[in-house]
Amino acid sequence: MAVSVRGLYFVVTLFLASFFGSIFMLGPVLPLLLLSPAWYRWITDRIVATWLTLPVSLLELVFRVKVVITGDGFIPGERSVIIMNHRTRLDWMFLWCCLLRYSYLRLEKICLKAVLKGVPGFGWAMQVACFIFIKRRWAEDKEHMENMLDYFCDIREPLQLLLFPEGTDLTENTRAKSDVFAAENNLPNFQYVLHPRTTGFTFIVDKLRKGDNLDAVHDITVAYPKNIPQTERHLILGLFPREIHFHVSRYPVASLPSASSDLEAWCRERWAEKEVRLRDFYSSQPRAFDRDGVAQVPPCKTELRVALIKAASLLYWSSFIALCFTGLWLWAPVRLYSLAMVGVFVAQQRLFGGLELLELSCHRYWKSVAAGGDDKGVTEDAKIK
Repeated sequence: MAVSVRGLYFVVTLFLASFFGSIFMLGPVLPLLLLSPAWYRWITDRIVATWLTLPVSLLELVFRVKVVITGDGFIPGERSVIIMNHRTRLDWMFLWCCLLRYSYLRLEKICLKAVLKGVPGFGWAMQVACFIFIKRRWAEDKEHMENMLDYFCDIREPLQLLLFPEGTDLTENTRAKSDVFAAENNLPNFQYVLHPRTTGFTFIVDKLRKGDNLDAVHDITVAYPKNIPQTERHLILGLFPREIHFHVSRYPVASLPSASSDLEAWCRERWAEKEVRLRDFYSSQPRAFDRDGVAQVPPCKTELRVALIKAASLLYWSSFIALCFTGLWLWAPVRLYSLAMVGVFVAQQRLFGGLELLELSCHRYWKSVAAGGDDKGVTEDAKIK
């Protein structure tokens, strides 16, 4: 199949926006990381959120992708864990169409493969956004995930953490592996989802719940009735989904089981429900997540506001990319600054392992300094007394 001009435009635009955004928008903020990680996190979350609106704008304005959302919706600003079936490798990006309407994109963090952090542009921005990179080896991931979750609880910055319990996207190969897992554990075979691996999910929920940083779990089921772009390659070929359907089920933290074993069973029950819901979706006409008779829920933003955000995002990022190319063409200082920032992003990953790890170290340092100051103050008070 030939490369699509539209698909190439989509991928190149997202790459250039992330690459230039990392250099010219996030780069100047990096020194703040060393001085105040909390302020750095507050500012960079909002900068990254502006980029997250760009894929939504391109999908809906340029490629006319229809988005349908049913179910419970979100309470704006609440802290949650989002669990979702992993139909394609691109589900995380398509979810932004839902979150733009029902939540705040600046709150989202994603658990994703560690190899992605080294991708120029995209990976740099995800490091700055403090996404949780995992190697899918629990012995190594547990400590890192614990440190990241402790940090989020410590700074009290609200977050909505996206997790794919299946661990990988649905393909013939992964479905076969899921069937083997089902046979070994006396579970039914699934056709539309993979059996979830619950260790990471229960760990995250327990950690955030103990840190008083969790309001709810949002269980989202995603389906694509026409055109399923399995990988980035399909986007380059122009195979965009014509429709994306999301069904949202919200579970307040008080309704979740307290024991880890019960929470694992709860997660497996949600996946069994997804299998039934998706079977009904793909076999019925008209296609909709209406099994429970749930009507489409109202978003927290009006359609006019969403339309203005999408239009502003497309205009801003198109102008921004053009301005960056102009600056690189005309002014040597801009070229030198760009090369220096590329060097910074590459060097820090080799030296520290990633900006999110450097952020954790800076937070620990300033926390120890503050604790030392408090101890000194207590000592001085004791002397005075």
